[in-house]
Amino acid sequence: MSTELYNDGPVVHQPTFIDGHSVEIPELRILHQDGTTYPGADLPDIDQTLATKIYQTLAFHRVLDERMVASQRQGRLSFYMTALGEEAASVGGAAGLEPQDMIMMQYREQGALMYRGFSLENFMNQLFSNAEDLGKGRQMPIHYGSKALNCMTVSSTLATQIPQATGYAYGQKLQGLDAVTICYFGEGAASEGDFHAGLNMAAVQEAPVIFFCRNNGYAISTPAEEQFRGNGIASRGVGYGIKTIRIDGNDILAVLKATQIARAYAVKESKPVLIEAMSYRLGAHSTSDDPSGYRTKEEEAKWQSNDPILRMKNWMLKQNWWDEAQDTALYEQYREQVLAAVKVAEKIDKPHIDTMITDVYDVPSAQLQAQLDEVKVHIKKYPEAYPFTAGKF
Repeated sequence: MSTELYNDGPVVHQPTFIDGHSVEIPELRILHQDGTTYPGADLPDIDQTLATKIYQTLAFHRVLDERMVASQRQGRLSFYMTALGEEAASVGGAAGLEPQDMIMMQYREQGALMYRGFSLENFMNQLFSNAEDLGKGRQMPIHYGSKALNCMTVSSTLATQIPQATGYAYGQKLQGLDAVTICYFGEGAASEGDFHAGLNMAAVQEAPVIFFCRNNGYAISTPAEEQFRGNGIASRGVGYGIKTIRIDGNDILAVLKATQIARAYAVKESKPVLIEAMSYRLGAHSTSDDPSGYRTKEEEAKWQSNDPILRMKNWMLKQNWWDEAQDTALYEQYREQVLAAVKVAEKIDKPHIDTMITDVYDVPSAQLQAQLDEVKVHIKKYPEAYPFTAGKF
């Protein structure tokens, strides 16, 4: 194969090297923190109704995260992961899509589910793994999913959703659907092999998928500078021949605008897009993590001044689409609702033990049935070790 196939740049006659910073990657910013817009900024397609829904979702997100961390600390919940400081990425991304679009999440995108209409009861039932949980109690907390809302169930295994998103989007293309798949992941997931396989396949097969990277600076406790030396994640999209944009991930209008134009391009051209949203994880990686061991209070304070929810609130106030009285009432309402929902969900029984083997096959196999019978014998022998199950089958 002729090398001229790849040579669309200048020809030189002495060795010339390039690196990840040879390509300048601009960052889209529309909103200042005080709610004013940058001069000449191109605003997204948004009206008061959409803006209000987005802001209410952001507020609910913040309240749910705060309450659930408190519940975990009280011993009522085993585990939780917040998206403190990153809420604009998932909510703004979901707002830029259509209901028929598939959402594939990592584990900090509960905001996308909220925007789609996942109920407070559904959140609570999943977190407490009770009998009303859509996943039948099989997943650890925050591993949500909803077939009805086109939101694929979260998987703990890092980056597996990336090649899956490419395949799903390619299927949408083959069916001629007016739909795309959006795939959320962190910059740490971009260090996995699945990232490279997924992006290369999407580029070559021209799948209508939006790869949405939340670059929050840390993969648990590992800072970005210890993960890679290139120019963020955006430069990798360029390397794979994918349309790429870098945005301020704490700027809700930039997130919404980028997702809207990415979706329009992916549908029209049937090709992938990579969005790199620059943000910061203000909270711990999870309730099992202590970030004070690997970052400073000064660093956190700097990013606290870039709160994406406050930024949108300031913009809403300037549009006369919101006021402080509404804001106070909204947060009070959400706190009361979440607390009440916790009290209900934690008292609902756990799923029946027989549900352990349903949904694997249309009819449970003899092997699965035999294993379930062995589990029941074991539980009956040691009932004190299984207080939620003993005597309920």
